Amino acid sequence: MQHLKVPMVPDHQKGCLTPFFSPGVKIVDAINRFSSVAAEYAWGIPLILLVIGGGAYLMVVSRFIPFFGFRHALDVLRGKWDNPNDPGQISHLQALSTALSATVGVSNIGGVAIAITQGGPGAVFWMWMSAVVGMATKFFTCTLACMYRQVDETGTLQGGPMYYIEVGLGRRWRPLAIFFSCCGLVGCLAMFQPNQLAEILSANYQVDTWVTGFTCAAIVAVVIGGGLKRIARFSERLVPLMCGLYVIGCLYVTLNNYQMIPNIFLRIVREAFTGTAAAGGLTGVLVRQAIVIGVKRAAFSNEAGIGTAPMAHGAAKTHEPVREGLVAMLGPFIDTIVVCSMTAFVILSSDALQIGANGLEGVALTSRAFEAVLGDGGKLLVTASVALFAITTMVGYSYYGRKCFSYLFGQSRGHYYNYFFVATLVLGAVWPVDTIINILDTAFAFMALPNMIAALLLAPRVAAATRDYFSRYDLM
Repeated sequence: MQHLKVPMVPDHQKGCLTPFFSPGVKIVDAINRFSSVAAEYAWGIPLILLVIGGGAYLMVVSRFIPFFGFRHALDVLRGKWDNPNDPGQISHLQALSTALSATVGVSNIGGVAIAITQGGPGAVFWMWMSAVVGMATKFFTCTLACMYRQVDETGTLQGGPMYYIEVGLGRRWRPLAIFFSCCGLVGCLAMFQPNQLAEILSANYQVDTWVTGFTCAAIVAVVIGGGLKRIARFSERLVPLMCGLYVIGCLYVTLNNYQMIPNIFLRIVREAFTGTAAAGGLTGVLVRQAIVIGVKRAAFSNEAGIGTAPMAHGAAKTHEPVREGLVAMLGPFIDTIVVCSMTAFVILSSDALQIGANGLEGVALTSRAFEAVLGDGGKLLVTASVALFAITTMVGYSYYGRKCFSYLFGQSRGHYYNYFFVATLVLGAVWPVDTIINILDTAFAFMALPNMIAALLLAPRVAAATRDYFSRYDLM
């Protein structure tokens, strides 16, 4: 699928609406330019400091819980501490699977490729750093989601940023919860997934993009029509399968070029602090650019700090909020440290990055890296992975968007969002990828602001609950 490139906006025109809507500028080009500038401003240094600096602060406040609580989190995930009589709708495993269904997706395949082509190999290092502090952020936000659950008009427990903002911080903070939910209506649209699936099916098998869009819409409509429990069962069965399939394929390709592994690590770390020189067809990448792109792509992939995962973990069966927070912090580790790293190593161990300078991007670039080792089998593996990842992500995001809609307009009207969500899947399949990424990046940035503010203000309560939990169960 041919993608439009977002035109560069001169510095003196930034912040001015005139160049977006000047005579002769097509509406799609205007949207491209506006969304590009919006995303650039939204993901400026202040937000980067809030997400990364805030996560680092939470890491210290929790006394580095991603490290000392990791083993207990695995025990909880295995069901060792499950109680079917606990309040909630789904199990710990189903909650994590639902969250991972939205995070482990096309971004792990196409998003990593975009990060490397735009930010150089050094962007991968900043993705790792974002994931490590993101584990602490996920722990705090998902613990809060269970601490401040509310019963809706149907008698169902609901949790998420909008609830811990309103209940935890108080009613006067409700405008911040409303702002988060409004941004979530856009940020939780899964338009990137059908777009990338349409791209790879069009490139590899000449499938029309609109056919992919309508097919995705039909499949997702069937699954989400059954509500959260059907989504959770669907995710619980499919997420482990798709992750295992993709990681095995990545390991095979990477180990086939095992002699390059030390150099790949060296490049990632070195170029994280030096940038990428303009050589070999790649444009030069500044350190700041590598950091911003790495953090953005990590946020788009594992969503730590954005506030989506707390909406899934807030539905878990538990009477111990800290316990669910521990399970939730495994998400960024699985998503970014494991799956995203696998994609990065596949790309950097092949000649795909050099080819990327000649026009390939996203999943097409990753597919080329697999083909270099596996031939047509590599093309089939990436296509199957993208299809599975895309469907599960679309299903997971539908729940998040509906939850934001229900908070704003009432649980009884939540099903109306499903119609809108399904329709945008068709639109996503045919829109330029640059526009979609910029729109979603901007919405994610605006979701992160209220979520991180609430997490930082409520951090002392989570820290106190954590100390109490570990002392009561003698886990220190």
